[in-house]
Amino acid sequence: MASLSNGACKFLLGFLLIFLVSFAKGEDIFLEWHVAIDTRIKPIVSVNQPVITINGMFPGPLINSTTNDNIHVNVFNDLDEPLLMTWNGIQQRLNSWQDGVSGTNCPIQPGNNWTYVFQMKDQIGSFFYFPTTKFQKAAGGFGPIRVNNRIVINVPFPKPQDEFDLLIGDWHQESYKDVRAQLNSSHTLPTWMLMNGKGPFGNPLTTAHESFTVSPGKTYRFRISNVGTTWSFNFRIQNHKMLLVETEGSYTNQITLDTLDVHVGQSYSVLVTADQNAADYYIVASPKMIADTNQSSLIAVGVLHYENSSTPPNGPLPKGPDPFDINSSITQARSVRWNLTTGAARPNPQGTFNVSNVTLSQSFLLHGGVTANLDGFVHYTVNNVSYDTPNTALKLADYALNGSGVYLLDDFPVHHISSLAVKGTFVRSGNHKGWLEIVFFNHHQNIDSWHLAGFGFYTVGYGYGNWTPEFRSTYNLYDPVVRSTVQVYPKGWTAVYAYLDNPGMWNLRSQNLKHWYLGQELYVRVHDPDPNPAKEHPPPENLLYCGLVLAPPPPPPANPQPMPNPAPPSPQKASAATSNIGWFLIVLGFLMAL
Repeated sequence: MASLSNGACKFLLGFLLIFLVSFAKGEDIFLEWHVAIDTRIKPIVSVNQPVITINGMFPGPLINSTTNDNIHVNVFNDLDEPLLMTWNGIQQRLNSWQDGVSGTNCPIQPGNNWTYVFQMKDQIGSFFYFPTTKFQKAAGGFGPIRVNNRIVINVPFPKPQDEFDLLIGDWHQESYKDVRAQLNSSHTLPTWMLMNGKGPFGNPLTTAHESFTVSPGKTYRFRISNVGTTWSFNFRIQNHKMLLVETEGSYTNQITLDTLDVHVGQSYSVLVTADQNAADYYIVASPKMIADTNQSSLIAVGVLHYENSSTPPNGPLPKGPDPFDINSSITQARSVRWNLTTGAARPNPQGTFNVSNVTLSQSFLLHGGVTANLDGFVHYTVNNVSYDTPNTALKLADYALNGSGVYLLDDFPVHHISSLAVKGTFVRSGNHKGWLEIVFFNHHQNIDSWHLAGFGFYTVGYGYGNWTPEFRSTYNLYDPVVRSTVQVYPKGWTAVYAYLDNPGMWNLRSQNLKHWYLGQELYVRVHDPDPNPAKEHPPPENLLYCGLVLAPPPPPPANPQPMPNPAPPSPQKASAATSNIGWFLIVLGFLMAL
């Protein structure tokens, strides 16, 4: 076959540029959600916990998107209390107005609706959403998010036969409102573990169990998320290996695992090949830091069903590591490394963006798990400061009041524990386009996990006991995985880096719901003084108001004018920017072919 001429090759290159531009913008996805309480859904017969559903579904519907898609979610609040939804791990590039936490948004009041509009900008991976107000996550309202690769970017593994979303989390015996009321006194721990909203297989109190049907010899992608409130869990599938490939938007070095620890707020993708004899096999998730023999209801159990199987699961459940074995969990955490050679949201390798030679501009040393008795109630703190949620959303106050009367910037310590426990609206400055080091300390008895909205953590180190600057020499600066939620082990520390290139007001919180609800959070304000909307989005047109910032009065009605005869419709045109770029590349393609 004759080779292409040099001119033809150049023309094809120009055409490829046009093709890439056509996929860079993304599609618009429109969703309408009705968030409501359902007392008829009972994952467990004996549990009268009301369930928060979305469009009658528990878990809620999948958001199935592609890099750079624009998501429009019209949320109707059919609850009897205010509501916010957050998109755990979606970075909301230049747009913290859509993050859906108390510091960025005024809540949607009962009986009202509000539309979130955000872009899956430069991201791929597995995530989930959930409600952030009033301890509601303990009753559901969560669901899966997939951000798929654009077709022009290769995925670093063969296309699986199918993909399964697997949301696993602990579940309370009581109503979330009752649990919320007890948090400052005798808070009861969750007593069940659900798998996609269903109870454990084989338990007589389970109304339905989760099951996945597979074909022999085929490979499947499981997107596993810990949507619980309290417990980390260990995940495994009887007689099957798992190939770890992705976590929270980062492709990982591919490692084969028998079991996988997943901490509260985290998501992973594993590939599982149906390479065993045709039968049914147990899928198991058991909590960490609790004796699993003490409470069998806390072990989530589902079924991997071979399509030609007539043999139910049998034998004992597959054993995982000792739930108190922290060493093996840390060893596994350190083995989760970034795949430096593959592309992800962009065609250039992930390793193009690395921390091997960065200069830190800030360091935060944050102690979580220190409790304090304030105003007669027990609170959790960060550096002995328990977050006090104001009635005015911080981002709104920043925009309308320069923060005045709502918070004092940099008023609380980020390098040491305050000598006096206080409640306060904890907001710290982050240096725009600077590298931030955060060292998290865990004073809890259980595993904690931390999340920073708007950014990814480069997870550079784990350790025991007190951290000192000398430990920086032990950091993994070559291929630390980038993720949105990182675990911190009891009486230990975890070190992360973050590049603060995303202006906005960003929530830094414990993902343990009790810790978060009782004050273990703060906000990082990353400010770019340039008012150019290309640097940070302005407030949305449908902005909600609350607290000290009142909604502006509506404009006076315009005088009615006589209607002119309608002109014939003109053809719809692309935007000037898109049209100009497209024509520029077309011309470029032809010129290169000459």
